[in-house]
Amino acid sequence: MKIGALLLAAGLALPATAAFGAEPASLAGDELRKAISGKTVYLNISGFELPIRYASNGRMSGKMGTVAASFSKGDGASNSGKWWVADDQLCQKWTSWMDGKQYCYRLTRQGAAVRWVRNDGRSGTARIGG
Repeated sequence: MKIGALLLAAGLALPATAAFGAEPASLAGDELRKAISGKTVYLNISGFELPIRYASNGRMSGKMGTVAASFSKGDGASNSGKWWVADDQLCQKWTSWMDGKQYCYRLTRQGAAVRWVRNDGRSGTARIGG
């Protein structure tokens, strides 16, 4: 199964989590850029976390753990690409993951949880680390 299918399956299977009392807040524009730049975003994938590092220079890198990589065929355990913010969305393009296609995501933060919705309607959850 390619990483794209793995990400899709995870996004469909996992509901968004939220902290009690926190109102959902859309991340957009400079706020989105500041929330991601220089940080690692941990995507929830089938019970595992996939860390993606968003460097301040617009480059990104991801590395799957051994177990997650065993579910991926042909895409490799690690990859890199570029990211940017456009139209209040986080856009990214991997060199090989996701078939090298460009996707953009709307992010909403509620407490420590982040919910993402991709421009094709797929969605999932993540958390932003240091």
